[in-house]
Amino acid sequence: MPEPIEIAPDFTLPVTGGIEVTLSALRPAPVVLFFYPRDDTSGCTKENEEFTALLPEFEALGVKVFGISKDSIASHDKFMTKKALLVPLLSDEHGDVCERFGVWKEKSMYGKTFMGIERSTFLIDGSGRIAQSWPKVKVPGHAQAVLDAARAR
Repeated sequence: MPEPIEIAPDFTLPVTGGIEVTLSALRPAPVVLFFYPRDDTSGCTKENEEFTALLPEFEALGVKVFGISKDSIASHDKFMTKKALLVPLLSDEHGDVCERFGVWKEKSMYGKTFMGIERSTFLIDGSGRIAQSWPKVKVPGHAQAVLDAARAR
C-alpha cells in the first residue's frame, strides 16, 4: 500500500476550453479534483451534474473545481455540451496523473478484472497540501460532502 500523499503531485493537463491547467499555478486557491472513470456513463454523469449544481457555492468560497478522467478533450467537450455541465474537465489520456494520485487501480466487474480509475476526490488547500481525500466515492450526496469540507477549512 503506498504511503498517503501529503503534497498534491503537480501536473499540467489540457482542460476543456482549449487551455492547460497547472495545479501549482492555481495557488493560493484551494482546489477540488474529482477523478471519475468515464464520460457519459450514468454514475459519472450524476457526479458531474452534482458538482455543476454546486459550482457557484464552491466559487463563492474561492475553490477551483475540476473533474479528471482519461477521456480526450474532444470527449469531454461533447459530454459537457450534451449534459450542460459547467465544471472544467481535465484530460489525463496517458494516465500519469491518475497513477500519481493513486487512483489507477485494479477493478472487477462481472467476474473480470481490469485496470481503471477508482472514483476518488481530493481537496487541496492553498499551499498544495491534500487537506482531505475521498477514495471509493459513492456519488449521491458526495459533491455536497466535499463542499461542506471546503466550508469547514
